[in-house]
Amino acid sequence: MKLSWILFVAFRYIFRGRSNSPVLSVVGIAVGVLALIVIIAVMNGFQLSFIESILEISSYHLRLESFDEEKTGELQNIMLSVPGVKSAVPFREFQALARGKRTSQQAVLVRGVHEDAAEADKMMDSRLSFEDGYFNLTNNDNVLLGAELARRLGAVTGDAITLFSITGILSAEDEDSGLESFTVAGIFRTGYYEYDYSWAFINMEKVSKLDNESDLVLGIKIANRFQDKNILEQARKKLGDYEGIKLSSWRDYNRSFFGALRTEKLFMFILVGLIFIVVGLNIFQAQRRSVMQRREEIGLLRAVGGSRMSVQSVFVLDGGLIGFSGAGIGLGLGLAIASNIPIFFSGIEKIVNSVINLINIIAYKLGFGLASNFSVFSPAVFYIKEIPSRVIAHEVIIIFMFGFLSALAAGWIASGKAAKIQPAEVLRYE
Repeated sequence: MKLSWILFVAFRYIFRGRSNSPVLSVVGIAVGVLALIVIIAVMNGFQLSFIESILEISSYHLRLESFDEEKTGELQNIMLSVPGVKSAVPFREFQALARGKRTSQQAVLVRGVHEDAAEADKMMDSRLSFEDGYFNLTNNDNVLLGAELARRLGAVTGDAITLFSITGILSAEDEDSGLESFTVAGIFRTGYYEYDYSWAFINMEKVSKLDNESDLVLGIKIANRFQDKNILEQARKKLGDYEGIKLSSWRDYNRSFFGALRTEKLFMFILVGLIFIVVGLNIFQAQRRSVMQRREEIGLLRAVGGSRMSVQSVFVLDGGLIGFSGAGIGLGLGLAIASNIPIFFSGIEKIVNSVINLINIIAYKLGFGLASNFSVFSPAVFYIKEIPSRVIAHEVIIIFMFGFLSALAAGWIASGKAAKIQPAEVLRYE
């Protein structure tokens, strides 16, 4: 059979059918694709924001530890010579207590870096959004505080705070060791509550006065963090002459946290993907019913020379058209919403609040209590300024193909019955 003939019959069946099931099936697949794209985009936004904050600020992509501090410069040059390595920044960190004007004490993780750390590590600098001041550690007495930590301490730029390390106080002979005063030079926000609430940066030279037992670590950033295994292998070859050095990847840090995020995303894929199974069953039932209604037509097609495969292709093509149309519509709407999530949710809030205001007017006249305004992901409950969204191309392609192939598979399975129809049996009494 010619392809043009199959297309003619398939389009005639789907556009001049006797039910609205194709429309419902297209809408079902479109809703499924749209929902999955938007949900996964928002989930990616939250997850990648957390992951990038951890990797760019805290753990780095690679870490070099347990090395002779006198050879720090040599090791930096070696690591920077590895293709793909963008920066190698030394740092020290320790636990301390901070004291401001209005509070007694607050636990804080203090990281000591060089004054040019922001210039050397552009990725870290991009994650530190300064609400006041800037990354300024040229003065050894300067300190940079997380926004929530500054609020807790009641500190603003220019205020003095005191940092003291318990380890430094206990191990020092001088009673003034382990305790230093600093001037707040900047207040930053990362979007990750743990860092905003309990992190501070000081100049590396000041760390020894607070805690002389903290180890020196070389934090390394690479262009593509997923190429870490290849870069680790190259770096270890170049570091072969150095004994006792520990070189590890970001995959070794927060393994359980990253694993939990990956599992959460997988199950969300599965749960929302059930929509396609339901829609696929709907398409299967609709196609099977169409086969039964058109037994005489199918018998006639077979009698005039149509092969089993040609007749079956008509119904498979119908399923494919339904799947492609639904997945295409869902893809377009999903990308439009996912790319404008703040505007979308702002619109929802305005619509819902308009209804609430109308209800409040009626309730006020009737003497009932008033309802409060509605907010999606309210900042009073969630630690976010706006809802993040991140669209990943290969995931969008997978979602589109899932919607398309579910309809195609349903059409193929349902068309099996059409292929088995014998012309003689159908046309015996015609």
